[in-house]
Amino acid sequence: MEEIFVSTDVEADGPIPGPHSMLSFASAAYKADKTLIATFSANLETLPGASAHPVQEAWWKTQPEAWAACRTDLQDPAAALQAYVKWVEALPGKPVFVAFPAGFDFTFMFWYMMRFAERCPFSWSALDIKTLAFAMTGLPYRKCIKPRFPRHWFDAHPHTHVALDDAIEQGALFCNMLADLRAAQTIVTASDDGEANPIAPVAGD
Repeated sequence: MEEIFVSTDVEADGPIPGPHSMLSFASAAYKADKTLIATFSANLETLPGASAHPVQEAWWKTQPEAWAACRTDLQDPAAALQAYVKWVEALPGKPVFVAFPAGFDFTFMFWYMMRFAERCPFSWSALDIKTLAFAMTGLPYRKCIKPRFPRHWFDAHPHTHVALDDAIEQGALFCNMLADLRAAQTIVTASDDGEANPIAPVAGD
């Protein structure tokens, strides 16, 4: 079954779910060839008893347009996450969660899915774009930031801190990285019968 790469962005008012809330999330489902096949987004009501962390609260004050975008048409988290899980499960392939950094976005999404939908269609796994860049570029991990990435990895998508915009942007980034990775790994040689056979990756790949 073909893998579908579900690029996901989370906007939140704190570093962890529970004490703080996921304000908005969005996913853009891509095929490996960068075909965008579907999107899902929702703005959420905050969790009962939760409050904004002072650091995130101050940051949101610097982003009035993004704040306004994530505070309109609010949905109950239970209804939104149950609909989202069904949407992922209906995708035409095996879903792979993709984010940058996955440690943040998957933490929120996994917690919310298990809390409100009681299952996670991605299992326990998430593909982290930062880690992929570390493996591909040879840069120190802490220096694997977007300004250091090759320019041809980026398409002309905006990064607005609106969840759907950012999910689409990072999904295209991931697909461009994947294309480079597969091109580098698929070194082929013609066999005697004229068929192309892949050469095994070098040690350490």
